[in-house]
Amino acid sequence: MNRRPKLTIVTADASPEEAAAVIAALERFMRDTAPPSASEPPRRSRWQRAALEEGVSRQPAEPLPWL
Repeated sequence: MNRRPKLTIVTADASPEEAAAVIAALERFMRDTAPPSASEPPRRSRWQRAALEEGVSRQPAEPLPWL
């Protein structure tokens, strides 16, 4: 989805070249000052997730497979 606004100049005083230069400058400004795109967080492997869950649980859940 394109969220950029469509820029146009509505005036009789600007030549087509001047209007194009103004629009190009505005588009460059918008591109240079845009917030960075959100990147996807790195995915954890199943082994890492299991190790983290095991490490933070206060009491082991029953039944324990090694007992």
